[in-house]
Amino acid sequence: MKTNIKIVKRERRQKKIRSQVSGTSVKPRLSVFKSNKYIAAQLIDDTEGKTLAAFSSMSLKGKKGKGDKAKEVGMELAKLAKSKGVSKVVFDRGGFIYTGQVQALAEGAREGGLEF
Repeated sequence: MKTNIKIVKRERRQKKIRSQVSGTSVKPRLSVFKSNKYIAAQLIDDTEGKTLAAFSSMSLKGKKGKGDKAKEVGMELAKLAKSKGVSKVVFDRGGFIYTGQVQALAEGAREGGLEF
């Protein structure tokens, strides 16, 4: 059976990041996942194993580039976090390289008022 080396490498990076980063109810983990079409982010409290807030580009309408959608996802997630009383987070890029969509999402979250 053939395995996709890109997926294996990403999973290896993800495990390393996850072993060092964890979220609490005061400072949750901002976890990012991106597929070929969409990008999603969620705030996770690892001590209780609960998702505090989540937002995805699937719910965005209109013709925009992937970078613009990622930035908007970050801003919307920051609004949801502010409504829950969260202002500081720990960023978890999920094994993805910090460029392009992941970076745009992080910038959008910072513009929305999250600190990390």
